[in-house]
Amino acid sequence: MSLIKNRSPFVALSTVLGVFMLIFLLLPIFNTVSTSANRLGEAVVDVDTGSAILTSFYAAFLATLITFIFGTPLAYILARYDFKGKTLIDAAIDLPILIPHNAAGISLLMLLGPKSLLGSAFSGIGLSFVDTLFGVVAAMTFVSSPFMIRSAEEAFKSVNPGLEKVARSLGASSFGAFANVTFPLAFRGILTGCLLTWARSVSEFGAVIVLAFYPKTAAVHLYEVFINWGLNAATPITALLIITAVGIFALVKLISAKPLKPVYSRQES
Repeated sequence: MSLIKNRSPFVALSTVLGVFMLIFLLLPIFNTVSTSANRLGEAVVDVDTGSAILTSFYAAFLATLITFIFGTPLAYILARYDFKGKTLIDAAIDLPILIPHNAAGISLLMLLGPKSLLGSAFSGIGLSFVDTLFGVVAAMTFVSSPFMIRSAEEAFKSVNPGLEKVARSLGASSFGAFANVTFPLAFRGILTGCLLTWARSVSEFGAVIVLAFYPKTAAVHLYEVFINWGLNAATPITALLIITAVGIFALVKLISAKPLKPVYSRQES
């Protein structure tokens, strides 16, 4: 049914309210970018800003890689098997999203700080998480991993497990069936999860600034510029980060343009 042809008062009211919501979401972004367009060059050529953005990108890549290595197997198990305690594990995956991120940073500091049992053990092998790249990566991984795990889980659910059984019947091992059948078919969903995790990691601030103020990420650098030099100095950096985020978002939407649809039902498996 066409929205334009619908004469329902309820639909008309819903449309008006929806437009107001959309304006509220988009207006700050457009306002920031448009008012800073002539000063974007300042942010682009600024050495500190460039270094902070590169640090964010690199740390986010490492966080995404870690989540991919450890999160993909977890997503596969959750998608394929039922077991005791699955509900609790499933709920625990979303906790980093619900916890205030500065609280997440404090929790990580208590766990990985030099005075903690685990932190002192890592210090013994020369690995520190406070004000180091390792700390930045740890904070990013903690808050961003649910996006990767959930996306990969949905991708695995969209693959018919009967295809794995066929591969096994032809002599493939469990890993062989996964690597040659399931993973390639679920790859687009997993890649979307990786991009979402990377993008969320780049934008993380609360957990990072508590655990590792240095090396400065883009979000931390922006905060420091705003506190020390005010709104006028922070605006072009903000616009640059918004443009970067929009580019990442467009890439994610391009990859996930065709939604994943289950090709089987639970009853068939």
